[in-house]
Amino acid sequence: MSTAFDLSPLYRSMIGVDRMADVLEAALSSSADTSYPPFDVEKTGQDSYRVTLAAAGFSPAELEITSQPNLLVISGKKAKGEEGQRNFLHRGVAMRGFERRFELADHIVVRAASHADGLLTIELEREIPEALKPRRIEIGQASQQRLAGPEKARKAA
Repeated sequence: MSTAFDLSPLYRSMIGVDRMADVLEAALSSSADTSYPPFDVEKTGQDSYRVTLAAAGFSPAELEITSQPNLLVISGKKAKGEEGQRNFLHRGVAMRGFERRFELADHIVVRAASHADGLLTIELEREIPEALKPRRIEIGQASQQRLAGPEKARKAA
């Protein structure tokens, strides 16, 4: 069952949410197989995350991780030629190629990736640029010259 959502009210009442609305719209209308390969997303710290993807049967050479601004793409493609050498009576381990996309928030960067025991693990972290971090502004003392001006005006009146 597919339900259509009209997100145009977001564009009318909010500024700068067009990317968010596009992501939401794409997620709602996605018809791709979203169950293969299975994955976990976990928050490992205040600003750190981990994506673990089940990549059984794929070697590190057959996996590709691409990081773009606000997008992480993980794909796997089996090497050709291996299929003809094997004669399966039952095939239960899925070995088809895949592409999994993750929309990332601003300033999320990939820190590391590892492959062990059939699991691909990708470490992510929010890295806020210094210019965008909150900073404390010191409040200085008002100079005596600035205060002298209004006092003179009051004495003259």
